[in-house]
Amino acid sequence: MRMAFVIYDGMTALDFIGAYDPLTRLHTMRLLPGVAWNVCATTATVRDGAGLQFVPDTVGQPLTGYDLVYVPGGFSTRNLVNDAAFVEWIKTAAETPLLASVCTGSLLLGAAGLLKDVRATTHPSAYEDLRPFCREVMDQRIVDEGRIVTGRGVTSAIDLGLYLVEKLAGSQIRQRIQVQMDYPYGIE
Repeated sequence: MRMAFVIYDGMTALDFIGAYDPLTRLHTMRLLPGVAWNVCATTATVRDGAGLQFVPDTVGQPLTGYDLVYVPGGFSTRNLVNDAAFVEWIKTAAETPLLASVCTGSLLLGAAGLLKDVRATTHPSAYEDLRPFCREVMDQRIVDEGRIVTGRGVTSAIDLGLYLVEKLAGSQIRQRIQVQMDYPYGIE
C-alpha cells in the first residue's frame, strides 16, 4: 500500500495532518503490512497558510504508482485551479485506485477533471466553486463515490483519515487507531 500526500503553499495544515496521522498509523502501529508513503510537492519547501514550513519527500515527481493519493485544501486552491502546471501535476493521479481530498482540495481534483460525473463535497464556503467540476455538490461530512472520497471542512480531515483507514483495513483496525488517537467521535 503506497500513499501520496500532496502538499503545496497555502494549504491548511490540519487538512493534511488530520488524515496523515490516522493513515500513517497503519504502519507505525504495525496494523497493515507494506504501508509506505511520500509527501509530494512541486517545490522543495512548502508553507501552509499561516507560515508553517514542510519539506516534501518528492518534488515534481508524477503522482503515479500510488494506491492512494490524498489532497488537502487551503485558501490557495482558488488560485491553483488556474495554475496549468499544478493542475497537470494533479492529473498524473488519474489512474490511482483511491483518490481522496478534504476541504477545498476537491477543487484541485475537480480542476484536473477527476471529479467528472461524481458527487463530491468541500468546505461549505466553496460549494459554488466546486459545482462546475462535479455532478453534484453534497452537504455531507464525507462523500464516498467508490474510488473517489471527499471530505467537507477542515476538521473533517480527521474523520476522513479514519474513514479511509476503515476502507483500507476494516472497522476493527479503524477502531484501534481511533482509540489510540483518543478520538471519541464515531466509536461504536
